[in-house]
Amino acid sequence: MDTALPRETGRTAFRDATDADVPELVALIESAYRGDSSRAGWTTEADILEGQRTDPDGVRTTLSAPGSRVLVVERDGAMVACCHLEHRGEAAYFGMFAVRPGLQGAGLGKLTIAEAERSAREDWGVSEMQMTVISVREELIAWYERRGYRRTGRMSPFPYGDERFGIPRRDDLAFELLVKDLGQG
Repeated sequence: MDTALPRETGRTAFRDATDADVPELVALIESAYRGDSSRAGWTTEADILEGQRTDPDGVRTTLSAPGSRVLVVERDGAMVACCHLEHRGEAAYFGMFAVRPGLQGAGLGKLTIAEAERSAREDWGVSEMQMTVISVREELIAWYERRGYRRTGRMSPFPYGDERFGIPRRDDLAFELLVKDLGQG
């Protein structure tokens, strides 16, 4: 598949983000994770982190990194979800996953992650998807487990003191690696 072209599933279209999408991507990601707007959905981190989730420079850096792409999900021409994919050898890393809060819980997240997995497997030939999730996010981890991801118990520290990742409201944050076997490409 030529990833530069949009792919449509029903009324949902998938395409790679461009620099022109940066402001809208930042707004979508922030709305899904931080502040009062994020409380309209279930993926909010507002109770554990304050401050920003991302910024325009961070998104631009992600877009321009080798082996990296940001998948935009649109419905009726409006950006409703996104995720970041990074090619890491035999695996792909999945992150920066956001669904507009008012649309969460209606299957859009499942559709987005399935397209990300399909794309990583077909475009890069990877056999595994990896992600890191804040370990205290039990409901979110359970959602990923229902999608076939498994907890590894491998932890990495939360970047306390680096406000680019938010301002922690608790002192027990760490990232856990989750993985999913994507099978043969």
